[in-house]
Amino acid sequence: MLSYTVTELGDGTAAAERWDAFVDACPDATFFHRAGWKTVIERSFRQSCHFLMAERGGAICGILPLVLVRSRLFGTRLVSTGWGVAGGAVVAEDAAAAALDAAADALLRNTRAAYIEIRDPVRPHATWPKKDGLYATFDRAIEADEDACLKQIPRKQRAVVRKALTSADLGWRRDDDVDLCWSLFALGMRNLGTPVFGRDYFRHLKDVFGDDCDVLTVFDQGRPVSSVLNFYFRDRVMPFYTGADPVARGTGAADLMYWRLMREAAEHGYRVFDFGRSKTGTGPFAFKKNWGFEPRPVLHEFRLADGQAMPDVNPNNPKYARVIAAWKRLPLPVANTVGPWIGRQVG
Repeated sequence: MLSYTVTELGDGTAAAERWDAFVDACPDATFFHRAGWKTVIERSFRQSCHFLMAERGGAICGILPLVLVRSRLFGTRLVSTGWGVAGGAVVAEDAAAAALDAAADALLRNTRAAYIEIRDPVRPHATWPKKDGLYATFDRAIEADEDACLKQIPRKQRAVVRKALTSADLGWRRDDDVDLCWSLFALGMRNLGTPVFGRDYFRHLKDVFGDDCDVLTVFDQGRPVSSVLNFYFRDRVMPFYTGADPVARGTGAADLMYWRLMREAAEHGYRVFDFGRSKTGTGPFAFKKNWGFEPRPVLHEFRLADGQAMPDVNPNNPKYARVIAAWKRLPLPVANTVGPWIGRQVG
């Protein structure tokens, strides 16, 4: 039987580079397995990260990023990966997964967390309780030829894109203005009845991930109306955080934004447009389907501590309906002040 030593990722550049070298070499690893998330989460949300790595003979053979999310509202849990959409163990040797699971179980006991949550795992556990159908994710290859790429979009939505492309009122810019993006994101989150993350979170994302994080913003007669913060990993571009002013509805601003991002990515060698995760039955879910993307159900699995029931922390839970409705009515400055305190506890 192979023997592994499981330790936690420490601070410092050398440790992060060693971790990320494994991520780069492991086909199953995602952007949300990168070491930078530890820095971003600890700086932005003041939560503890336990990024586990299994080593044998001085080499990393597997990793499991876990975030200990402590919340007065939602309890304490371990999430892989907190504030991300993917996680779980990724390994170079199958036996390393068992060593990481054992270390995670010990962490579950020692922290007195209610459960471990793994988002969209590559290696689902046969015996862990699971939830699926709440979210779906969308991606597809980007056609290098612009006309062929446009034809990937169904006819009705393609007409909206064409109209936006010829509009004299709409323009766009790709840059690093995370503050502008956050302002539109915060407006959109308030309008959805959802607490916003703090502005510093966007700044930390840009600071830590550098050229692998940027912003594309669409302007209507010079006024910013739609903006998206993007991640880049291997051959894919990931529009991740989006915000829009209600005045953008009906102008095709969002369609222009995603189209320009798609074409900019193709011109820089990216081959997959990862449209990300959306809750089923929502407007964003329908929007992505209207663009011709096919949904793939996202699995969440849980390792429950003794005596714990399956959690149901999601906006579709009816018990949050009144809170969501009230939040939509908050003045924006109030929502932007109170929201980040709640956002630190969501994970």
